[in-house]
Amino acid sequence: MSPAESSFADRLLGRVRLGGLLSLAAPLLAIVFAGLVTSIVLLVTGDPPLETLGTMVDYGVQPRSIVLTLNSATTYYLSALAVAIGFRMNLFNIGVDGQYRLAALVAAAVGGAVVLPAPLHIALVIFVAMVVGAGWASIAGLLRVKRGVSEVISTIMLNAIATALGAWLLHKDRFAVEVSGSNNIGTKPIAESGRVPGMAIIPGTEAKVFGLIVLAIVMGILYYVLLNRTRFGFELRATGRSESAAVASGVNVKKMILLAMILSGAMAGLVGMPQLLGASYSYSLDFPTGLGFTGIAIALLGRNHPVGIAFGALLWAFLDTSSGILQLHEISPEIVIIMQGTIVLSVIIAYELVHRYRVAAGQRRASKELASGTPAQAEGASA
Repeated sequence: MSPAESSFADRLLGRVRLGGLLSLAAPLLAIVFAGLVTSIVLLVTGDPPLETLGTMVDYGVQPRSIVLTLNSATTYYLSALAVAIGFRMNLFNIGVDGQYRLAALVAAAVGGAVVLPAPLHIALVIFVAMVVGAGWASIAGLLRVKRGVSEVISTIMLNAIATALGAWLLHKDRFAVEVSGSNNIGTKPIAESGRVPGMAIIPGTEAKVFGLIVLAIVMGILYYVLLNRTRFGFELRATGRSESAAVASGVNVKKMILLAMILSGAMAGLVGMPQLLGASYSYSLDFPTGLGFTGIAIALLGRNHPVGIAFGALLWAFLDTSSGILQLHEISPEIVIIMQGTIVLSVIIAYELVHRYRVAAGQRRASKELASGTPAQAEGASA
């Protein structure tokens, strides 16, 4: 390797390392900043910050709390992956919330109506959920490619429609039956063959981790491989960066938009499965809601990377679980919502600052090269 090539390689390696450090520092600084803001709020309300945060940590690391955190993180992770698929395509799928709830309702009704051997029964419920989620999301995709309707507007409206449609289907004369001992109504319970047993993997508690945490891990791996190791993933990311450049490269942009929405919806269909097949076994009025909007925040926090999303989901779930102890100490649990919101806002600002720093650094390097008379082509040729 010539001295010029060696110098260029050293500079390139240094830039890569600096970029990695900046990307890692941004969320960490955002979390620290969120802690400071939360501390100020606690001081204003007359609560001791260090004691409050210490209480949350002590409660959050108890065995039962760890199980609750892992279970919540499983659903958060799937929701964030669904959102991230759209983000990588530069699509804002706000409709994950409606997609997963409608998918869970229909899948629960189908699962409660049949009895099959265990693997087939579970596979049928999951398949139905993915199909319903994909089908509901495809409406927004078709509106975008056929009529140019923004997916932001269409998915918001589809969320409202899904809520109303779910309420109509959940009427006791249609999909649902009365739950004995309460005023609740829900679908017919799924038989034992359609349930996924939990795993007692945390010592010190009888509480079990959702068995479908394995599904979440597999989906994370498939997400990474699909987007980073396949031609389809390259075309999807390329279209998200620049539709005009993708068209010039021969990519069918409309087809990619529709497929991205379908994939996002199919992933959204899985969001309710850990709860449905691992805990409730039916879809009722008290089925968890709002997971789709939480997924948006976690996808932003994790920068659409499966590992980053995993850390974001665990952090979010840990804060949710830890908030349960605050009321016993006469501290408003809403302080956790303030912390979560501050983290997301801080991360967005931090990433924007990192992006601007990189752009400015690139401009400075170009200026130095021009001033020194070193043509950029020489480095490019050496590389």
